[in-house]
Amino acid sequence: MTFKPPTDVQVTCRQIPRWQGLPNTSIQFKPLIIYHKAFDATASDLAAHFEDIGEVTSQWVYSMYRQTHFHSTTHEVLGVVSGRARLCFGGEDNPERFEPTVERGDLIIVPAGVGHRLLDELGTDEEEPFKMVGAYPPQRQWDMCYGDPSETDKVSKNIRQLDWFHGDPLYGKDGPVLHV
Repeated sequence: MTFKPPTDVQVTCRQIPRWQGLPNTSIQFKPLIIYHKAFDATASDLAAHFEDIGEVTSQWVYSMYRQTHFHSTTHEVLGVVSGRARLCFGGEDNPERFEPTVERGDLIIVPAGVGHRLLDELGTDEEEPFKMVGAYPPQRQWDMCYGDPSETDKVSKNIRQLDWFHGDPLYGKDGPVLHV
């Protein structure tokens, strides 16, 4: 298991405006963040590392749902541990959506409210399938929201009440998530 120093990691930050029923980054104004090729670890090693840092707790190892959804009760940390995929953040019809290709070693910080979905798994049959470790701040349970207008008031209230990270999920006391 290896981790690049935060100063050596390329970081992408993206603000995504509200789109239809997806709040995206319009409530807390914290960006979607991707740390590119920040680590080389198995799913179990990355989960153990998250536990050691203590900023998030791993809850699953899986791909990503193909339906646009978001969470209003927690921010989400996704560590890509195998494969490559093209994801969509912000809603597939949103002219200001973000569709990055992510791969093994990328860490994605998805602020509460940001719509996200899997567009395509990339790679060949010989490559490992796309999988991520999904992690959340301790004592936080994720909900599933789909942008239904009936969710708007509850969702906005939930997101406004959330704290941002107090430490970096990958690096601890200092790291990219603390500088946005």
